[in-house]
Amino acid sequence: MYDIVSLGELLIDFTESGISPAGQRLFEQNPGGAVTNLLCAASQCGAATGFIGKVGKDMHGAFLKQAMVNAGVDMHALIEAEDVFTTLAFVALKPNGEREFSFARKPGADTQLRPDELDRDMLKSTRVFHTGSLSLTQEPARAATYEAIDIAKAAGAVISYDPNYRASLWSGKDEAIRYMRSLIATADIMKVSDEELPLLTGETDPEKAADALLDQGVKIAAITLGSEGAFIRVGKESRLVPGFYASAVDTTGAGDSFFGGFLYRFLASGKTLKTVTIDDAADYARFGNATASLCVERRGGIPAMPKLAEVLERLKQ
Repeated sequence: MYDIVSLGELLIDFTESGISPAGQRLFEQNPGGAVTNLLCAASQCGAATGFIGKVGKDMHGAFLKQAMVNAGVDMHALIEAEDVFTTLAFVALKPNGEREFSFARKPGADTQLRPDELDRDMLKSTRVFHTGSLSLTQEPARAATYEAIDIAKAAGAVISYDPNYRASLWSGKDEAIRYMRSLIATADIMKVSDEELPLLTGETDPEKAADALLDQGVKIAAITLGSEGAFIRVGKESRLVPGFYASAVDTTGAGDSFFGGFLYRFLASGKTLKTVTIDDAADYARFGNATASLCVERRGGIPAMPKLAEVLERLKQ
């Protein structure tokens, strides 16, 4: 039995890393991908996790598979394809640690996962099934995502969703909005960043946005507010959960680490969706905030995910 299984992108983040002696920008090879960052954050805390996706049978795919295995994620359902290249993302960092992306993904292996390639046994034996929105940008991964949700939901899994908007991966904003919103009604637990609220809900105010999400069937909504923490809504109750101080060097994976920590804490609590209170959800969010505050103090996505002992120590602050 798995605690969390995710489907989606596993890719290389080539993160800006200084200047060469010849005066050229250097890029550091880091394993990443939103859904895989989340898995690794949860796995580092002790969750039993597994991944469903596709990489190219190339040097980058082999590097990514090993990085995930090293992080404790079950990778037996990963498909290594001969006919497509592993997706690459080049990440330039601004002085405040924020990122600018350029993708080599036309098509990338992650978009070519077919419904018939899904590991159905894995989907039927997980407590939480998690997905993002980058697998919705192209077929056949889009169809595979919808089918995976159906299989996991039918087997009783909690459905978790964290949309990430990358403008260059869509043909236009209207298409992005249509498909990103299409998963809201399937989600039990949903995390949205404050920057993506208008795209997902048409609202900029966290309270109104949370109302919009719960009106569509979401049971627990978490809206991340950067260094300010997170706004949580359960039923008719909401709470702002402050963040922890962090000396940020790279915000890659911040939201993913938050949600990985949040889901880990939810599963560890033993609560069901129906029995989670606002106090419980605030506790999950505080744990997620601590996880994220440690992540941003390190470079990269997957390599930056903290161990459980580190998170517990940060929670003492």
